[in-house]
Amino acid sequence: MTHPGTHHQPSFVHGGKTDHPAGAHTLRLVAWETTRRCNLSCKHCRAVAEDHPYENELTTRQAYTLLDQIREVGTPIIILTGGEPLLREDIFDIAAYGNRIGLRMVMAPNGTLLTPEIVEKLKQSGIQRISVSLDGASPQTHDDFRGLDHAFDDAIRGIKFAKAAGLEFQINTTITKTNLKEIPAILKLAEDLGAVAHHIFLLVPTGRGKYIVDSGIDAVEYEQTLNWFYDQRDKTPLQLKATCAPHYYRILRQRAHAEGKTVSFESHGLDAVTRGCLAGTGFCFISHVGRVQTCGFLDVTCGNIREASFKDVWENSRVFNELREFSNLTGKCGACEYKRVCGGCRARAYEATGSYLAEEPLCTYQPSKKA
Repeated sequence: MTHPGTHHQPSFVHGGKTDHPAGAHTLRLVAWETTRRCNLSCKHCRAVAEDHPYENELTTRQAYTLLDQIREVGTPIIILTGGEPLLREDIFDIAAYGNRIGLRMVMAPNGTLLTPEIVEKLKQSGIQRISVSLDGASPQTHDDFRGLDHAFDDAIRGIKFAKAAGLEFQINTTITKTNLKEIPAILKLAEDLGAVAHHIFLLVPTGRGKYIVDSGIDAVEYEQTLNWFYDQRDKTPLQLKATCAPHYYRILRQRAHAEGKTVSFESHGLDAVTRGCLAGTGFCFISHVGRVQTCGFLDVTCGNIREASFKDVWENSRVFNELREFSNLTGKCGACEYKRVCGGCRARAYEATGSYLAEEPLCTYQPSKKA
């Protein structure tokens, strides 16, 4: 909801429900890149973030105005992300303001800057959950991916500070060929650390991610991984969520059907009432300079909050409205009987074809002839 830590699309959907009725285009989640500055140099960073100040970032006053405008639309979860959000001096004031006007505030730090004092400030400002990324079960894998020696140890230390203070946290993991075999161990590590959730992310080749596209798992590995993830549902106390992996919501229904089960909120929790790609339907991304996008990986500008109100962009952007009409999807995705629960990754489609309405390139499923 960053990854998550700071550079992937963070995900906090299982962190709580909004207090307004669900609808086709109910705004559930906003990821705001509060700053692009970051102390890490992650191989997959969509923002290609570096450790220096960036010009033209939203001021504190503009930040408050943005949150006010989001509140006019609804009460979504607000993910304060980056870059590294803790490098923004007014981040606690921003969190407190959002909390004060009724928004659910969460944050996606990379964990390395967490201290007992900072954790206490996060709690006092109303941050309800943080996500920290662990992309390896050992320092070697994680540090190589994150581009900084001791990043793993520093993140683990920060996580333990959060746990000791009672600040809820989840672990996020971007899956690549490099760490694919470590995913079970990372899940076990998340359990041992006391996380409330483990969210996996499938690599989207944007930003620095374009340069490690060969590290992405292929469509067959993708399918196998998501089936394994489904199998963990009854084996772990953690909330599990697959992000940038919309096929999971097809697989969930296929597996449930094969088991003679009906997918419902009672049996499958929020997975039963969400869909795969939320870009433009229940989720949006706002950059450090105020650009609004359907998601952080789909690099198509839908508006700018310096030039138009957030409400106007959310309701009237052509891109948002095209993505909300699922009949606009083309290729396999357009024909697929699961398009309302999956939808394919619009960012991967865009990077592969230049069209965000094209079929998802990493999918082995063939739609039924009936569809």
